[in-house]
Amino acid sequence: MHIGFVVNPIAGMGGRVGLKGTDGKVDTARDRGAEPHAPERAKRTLQTLRANIDTHDECQLFTWGAPMGEAVATDTGMNPVVLGTPTASKQANMQQTTAEDTRLAVSAFVDTDVDLILFVGGDGTAADVAAARSESTVPVLGVPAGVKVYSSVFAVAPEDAAQVAMSFDRTERREVVDIDEEAYRAGEVSDRIDPDLQAIVPVPVADRVQSAKQRGDGSVEAVASGVAADVQASDKTIIFGSGSTVGAIESKLDIEFTPLGIDVWSDGELQVRDAAESEILTQIDRDNENIIIVSPIGGQGFIFGRGNPQLSPEVIRQCEIKIVASPTKLETTGQLHVDTGDPALDDELREWTRVRIGRVENQIIEIT
Repeated sequence: MHIGFVVNPIAGMGGRVGLKGTDGKVDTARDRGAEPHAPERAKRTLQTLRANIDTHDECQLFTWGAPMGEAVATDTGMNPVVLGTPTASKQANMQQTTAEDTRLAVSAFVDTDVDLILFVGGDGTAADVAAARSESTVPVLGVPAGVKVYSSVFAVAPEDAAQVAMSFDRTERREVVDIDEEAYRAGEVSDRIDPDLQAIVPVPVADRVQSAKQRGDGSVEAVASGVAADVQASDKTIIFGSGSTVGAIESKLDIEFTPLGIDVWSDGELQVRDAAESEILTQIDRDNENIIIVSPIGGQGFIFGRGNPQLSPEVIRQCEIKIVASPTKLETTGQLHVDTGDPALDDELREWTRVRIGRVENQIIEIT
């Protein structure tokens, strides 16, 4: 097995600081205290990959220089073949890589005739990978590390990506999609609007590869009315997740909600709109209960780890989780998933749970 492995080291940096993406905002993200997120996801992937090499056929890893794969591969005990160096290596900031660096790496993988391109990033990185591989038949698989991870080319978690990479025996054509980040940040993109299709690429077939984002159908009026009434009667701090279902609840409370952001409510009014992780932590009441209200991404079923990185493990651990969804949305979702970035927390959250589907009705569903 020959694997081309490339990391977008800035992917996901803008998430926890409320930027909803990192394209063109790396300096802003750093000014807000953002730390690199993708290298840790890459490390988890390669640690699992290396562990599985002992029980599978030998794996040869091809990668790109320094922050785009070489560094993490060396740190995890792999012996990669480095095919090139990012242009950022000539600059003062080694982490400031570009989309062109990703495309150059992928083109080199194709020329080397790898069996799989394994990349670490989000939808923007997936689009760059797809563009660079062009008409090649080489399959691709994403390790989720971006803020926007809606394309149906990503594994559920880094460890899953490694397992799939070593065991898949067939592929299917799947969608790479992306959303314009400027509109995304401005709140102009509705949860009910499909991202733009960028490409169709072959992807390994496996249970732990996420499905495409779908638009939710059916009315959320009943669940929104019921949950809004509970919020009004509560003295707890409420953290509203992103998406149109949760937005419908906020609308019942006369909140001008952030479609793809996180809002914080307490004492009968909105405290922070479009909050970053640090602002959420400031608002959390450590002497009282706090509640996160989230709804799964339609079709994918993620409640954490897709589009809401502001809800970090530190935030989640201090809150009670309330999941809401319309019956139709839950039916099409089937199962729920979590990918918080903290494997121990993910394991804690993976259990059967109640989902509010109406004014008073609940349904039991498994988080896997």
